[in-house]
Amino acid sequence: MTSPKLLTTAGIGALMLGMSSAALSDNWRYAHEEYEGDVQDVFAQEFKRYVEENSDHSVQVYRFGELGESDDIMEQTLSGILQFVNQSPGFTGSLIPSAQIFFIPYLMPTDMEDVLEFFDESKAINEMFPEIYAEHGLKLLQMYPEGEMVVTADEPITSPADFDNKKIRVMTNPLLSETYNAFGATPTPLPWGEVYGGLQTGILDGQENPIFWIESGKLYEVSPHLTFTSHGWFTTAMMANLDFYEGLSEEDQTLVQDATDAAYDHTIEHIKGLADESLAKIKEACDECTVTRLNEEQIAAFKERAPQVEEAYLEMTGETGAELLEQFKADMEAVQQGEEGQQEQQEG
Repeated sequence: MTSPKLLTTAGIGALMLGMSSAALSDNWRYAHEEYEGDVQDVFAQEFKRYVEENSDHSVQVYRFGELGESDDIMEQTLSGILQFVNQSPGFTGSLIPSAQIFFIPYLMPTDMEDVLEFFDESKAINEMFPEIYAEHGLKLLQMYPEGEMVVTADEPITSPADFDNKKIRVMTNPLLSETYNAFGATPTPLPWGEVYGGLQTGILDGQENPIFWIESGKLYEVSPHLTFTSHGWFTTAMMANLDFYEGLSEEDQTLVQDATDAAYDHTIEHIKGLADESLAKIKEACDECTVTRLNEEQIAAFKERAPQVEEAYLEMTGETGAELLEQFKADMEAVQQGEEGQQEQQEG
């Protein structure tokens, strides 16, 4: 998709149909950024199932490209055309700068159990972020992880030097550009619809995404060398138009919250083992693909560059970002201390 501001004829028709239905019944419109069967779609479909089985409401789900690119569906949500949207902080960052915190490399662990505990227990995520999103007209219903970030490129990456002169696609997110600047690459912001073609034609030398998305989007076909850098997880957020949500009855607000909880639980079960399954599919389909997992010494070379990204984040976000980052680190420390305590109990 090379023209993200233009909706397809089919997309406009589908949206208008949904709007006309809404006049007759409570038909809620929900858009996300991924394809059928991908993680955000799994979340959306479970949300839809719960709502429709527990009320007279219906939910119309729109997948990637049906209503445009990520910035389009956010605009439609803020204007009230859509009631719900699922969007990564990678794209929300221009609207909500502090949401870019997820792109500070090596701030979060990559161990799944630690990540899931962090999302369940984090005060930053569960208490601070809802207030921040509300200031921008959004009801934050759930943040959740999708998968560990993996870099693909035209050759294996084992050190920052390997990124020299590499044009790495990043989401339209200023802090993610800072991350790849710090790593030594040339960050190249592009909407998702242009990534495959950019890699195929050599406009891009690489990109980053969770492994299931690399497999689903067939990125390995044009970017065959996969590197696990352990620098972070892809995070997304499910939101509602705030005015719409606040206008719901108490019963319907409870329904939305319960449906969100059901979708979250279902999706977390879905992502367990998903990375291994996706990698196995890539290996089976691609003889030329390579997989590199950085060792501790190699990771340390990248970690040394993380502080400059953190500094850039603080410059972009001011006091709000500083408070959020402080809480983020405290939340992470609590998870790590809990893990250490469990290990001591097991050893004892």
